[in-house]
Amino acid sequence: MSRRSLDLFLSTTGLLILWPLMLIVAIGVRLECNGPVLFRQIRVGKNGQPFAILKFRSMRPATEASQASVGDIARLTQWGKLLRRTKLDELPQLFNVIRGDMSLVGPRPELPHYVSLWSAMDRSVVLSVRPGITDFASLVYRREEHILARQNAPEEYYRQVILPHKLRWARFYVRRATASLNLWLIIQTAAVLGGLPARMSKLSLPEN
Repeated sequence: MSRRSLDLFLSTTGLLILWPLMLIVAIGVRLECNGPVLFRQIRVGKNGQPFAILKFRSMRPATEASQASVGDIARLTQWGKLLRRTKLDELPQLFNVIRGDMSLVGPRPELPHYVSLWSAMDRSVVLSVRPGITDFASLVYRREEHILARQNAPEEYYRQVILPHKLRWARFYVRRATASLNLWLIIQTAAVLGGLPARMSKLSLPEN
C-alpha cells in the first residue's frame, strides 16, 4: 500500500470513528461564542503551494481575523484552552489529509511569512514532502504557546530559537522518513494525547 493510500485509509477511518467527538467539539465551540466553528489559515504545503489548514476555532473571531501574535494565549476561549491542550483543535486536518494538502506524518506546515525566512536549502528539503499533522517538532513543542508566553519578545524568540530548531527536526525527518518512523511518530503522538510522555530521550537533535 502506498503512503497516499495509507493516509487516505487511516484518515477516513479516523473520521468515521471520531465524528461523534468532533460533533461534541463543534457544539462546544458554537456554544462558547458566536462565529464559525472552523478556523482556516493559509499555510505553505508541498512544493511551496499554499493551502487552507483547518482547525476547530479556539480563539475569538476578532483575534483570529487580526492574526494574533505567537504566544498570545490570553485571548483563548475556555473551551479553546482545552482544545489546544488536548490537540483536539487539530482533528479537522484529517480533511486536509483526504484532500491531499497534508499527510498524517510530516513537517508541520508553516505560515508564508515564516517560510520566507527559510534558506533555499530548507525550502528545497522541507517542502519536498507533504506537511503533516504530527512530526518531531509537534512532540518537542507540544507546549509551545506556554513557552512563548513566558518570553518578553515571543515573536523574536520564535524566529530566532524555535523556528531554526523546528527546521532541523524537519530536515532530519525528510532525510530519514520510513514507514516504521512514521508509525513510531503516530504512536508517540497518541501517547502524548493520552497523557503519557513522549519517548524523545532516545533521539538526539540532528546537527544540520
